[in-house]
Amino acid sequence: MTEPQGADATQENPAPEIVDSHTHLDFPDFEGELDAIIARARAAGVTRMVTICTRLRHEPRVRAIAERHEGVFYAAGTHPMSAADEPMATLAELSAIARHPKCVGIGESGLDYHYTADSSARQQESLRIHIEAARQTGLPLIIHARAADDDMARILGEEHRAGAYACVMHCYSSGAALGETALGLGFYLSASGIAAFPKSEALREIFAAAPVERVLVETDAPYLAPPPHRGKRNEPAYTAHTARAIAPLWGLDYAEFARITSANFDRLFAKAARARQVA
Repeated sequence: MTEPQGADATQENPAPEIVDSHTHLDFPDFEGELDAIIARARAAGVTRMVTICTRLRHEPRVRAIAERHEGVFYAAGTHPMSAADEPMATLAELSAIARHPKCVGIGESGLDYHYTADSSARQQESLRIHIEAARQTGLPLIIHARAADDDMARILGEEHRAGAYACVMHCYSSGAALGETALGLGFYLSASGIAAFPKSEALREIFAAAPVERVLVETDAPYLAPPPHRGKRNEPAYTAHTARAIAPLWGLDYAEFARITSANFDRLFAKAARARQVA
């Protein structure tokens, strides 16, 4: 039997449900189109998504999007590329935000030495604050890591030894060693459209070596659209394209992979899972 394909799904034969665990619905790329974008996502089976705040001063507008739309949750933090330009987040500030019913994660935080290596010390300070917030609130930490594998592995390990916390390595595209470290700490790896690019064989090998029970799927929209939309604006509906491309890494069809990654999301983002049960 052929599975329904995204917008071709019907009420009688709906697309399998899947979660976009990381998107940016407040970005200008989506201005004036959110209702249509979320409707297309639902038609493709993406019934839940987490929209990410990258600068805490933008948290009110990200929160408002989550409040207005069923199935949309949010997370808040200071992106490492903004760490030098934004006030240092405080534990009290992050903890207060985390109390909102639709705030389900801390971040994204992390390290990015590709463009902003000059602020590495400030990024590391910010990261440790976000880790403590995740530890104290019980919400998962959302990590951005680029060109900083050694420092990232060291800090994640040091902090985990100081006290456990949950974490997802978002848009994972770093090396195999950092992936192994993250998995060894009980963390999750999230696949973006990069994992579906034709030349991403090495990255797919990293995912294939990971337990499927520790894998999430995301868009990072509006960036990194998977084929057949590569080079265009990404949107949450395209989560399905990435998932279809990588499900065979574990010998799974799309429907089963969608079910497993949705269960993984519920396990990691337990607050979102509880909200769904109440609804």
